[in-house]
Amino acid sequence: MAVAARWRGLILPGVLTLLALAVLLSLSAWQFSRKEWKEALLARIEARIDAEPVPLPPEADWPAWRAENDEYRPVVVQGRFLHDREVLVHGNTPRDEHGRVGAGYYVLTPLVRPDGSIVIVNRGFVPLVNRDPATRAAGQVEGEVVVRGVMREPQERGWFVPADDPARGEWFTRDPAAIAAAFGLSRVAPFIVEADGTPNPGGLPLGGLTRVSFPNNHLEYALTWLGLAIGLVGVFVAFAIRRLKGKT
Repeated sequence: MAVAARWRGLILPGVLTLLALAVLLSLSAWQFSRKEWKEALLARIEARIDAEPVPLPPEADWPAWRAENDEYRPVVVQGRFLHDREVLVHGNTPRDEHGRVGAGYYVLTPLVRPDGSIVIVNRGFVPLVNRDPATRAAGQVEGEVVVRGVMREPQERGWFVPADDPARGEWFTRDPAAIAAAFGLSRVAPFIVEADGTPNPGGLPLGGLTRVSFPNNHLEYALTWLGLAIGLVGVFVAFAIRRLKGKT
């Protein structure tokens, strides 16, 4: 009876250990998958970012556009900006050499091409004090312009990112479909063009801020979760042996 009771006493700890083990192994597997995704992203950037700009894909090819095939490809596009439909997306500049980050907005403006199709251009960053276009009037270029930059897929909304509120002019993601819906625009590209560092009149918006370097620590994270899982199994085995010997 005493032995049977000891075995029964392992049921609840065993179930809890299995649940915790499943969580730890899932986290480890997720980090391994993230590692593969990050390596593919970095390879994509390295292979494309320094290539010569090519004309923007024709509208007929837009439905087949895929990030894995086309993102970070340098392009050149001509058209005129619809400044009255610009969107200011909350964001920060990349850290400078002193580790400082500046709060402000990324200016996303629809660009109407000669054929009437539209691409959303991320023209660059403006500080908080330049939210009002009147404070950067020189940069609100009229007429035909030529924009050079790279194609980017729409920004995914993170778990803790607030919902966009177009009525109040509060935007938190760079999503061409959402911008098109807010302004009733049609024939809008499913990607964004991020402008290069060619200076805008007056210095704003500040372009050329496409991020091309990302940390890749997923292997360390994956091994950490895996190590914790192995450690948990070892602790439970040690506990079970002591329990069955009547030492706990």
